[in-house]
Amino acid sequence: MVSGGTEPDRAPNDHHGDKHEPRPGSVRPTSRRLLVAIAVLGVAIGVTMVKAIEAGGGVAPAVSWLTLIAWAFLAALLFAAARNTHQRVQVRRERIEPSRAVFLLMIGKASAFVGALCTGVYAGFALSFLQAMGSSGPRNRVIMAGAAAVVSVLVVTAGLLLERACRVPEDPDETP
Repeated sequence: MVSGGTEPDRAPNDHHGDKHEPRPGSVRPTSRRLLVAIAVLGVAIGVTMVKAIEAGGGVAPAVSWLTLIAWAFLAALLFAAARNTHQRVQVRRERIEPSRAVFLLMIGKASAFVGALCTGVYAGFALSFLQAMGSSGPRNRVIMAGAAAVVSVLVVTAGLLLERACRVPEDPDETP
């Protein structure tokens, strides 16, 4: 399912015999650089949101325990789906329905992207309150936003593992 993809301006067989050449109809693995760029964008969004809210006379929202629990639950579900999919596809070599495989792949990719954005936003929130760490209010905001950023990284990791579990295993008996 996931092995790469052809670029529109390049023929599928530009590199004859290249073992890393993607199969037609496959999806490229999620780029780590793209995830980092999304997280950096999220930091900018988080810092800007706090500054804009406070400049308007408002109070920036705090991250709640419920948010942490929800993100942790999502990460746990994704890790479980990744493990189950890995066992079925990679270890036991079972075939799964194509629609289910595509669904799991897209859930993994989407979770990685959303998790990266939220990691950045929560990190931006934490950074916004760092200068005022001396008092308990900002300290709690930094701790909760930092914890949410860490749990969001777990969501990214679980999403990437789910995506990886959806890869079609190489068939050693397959001859080109």
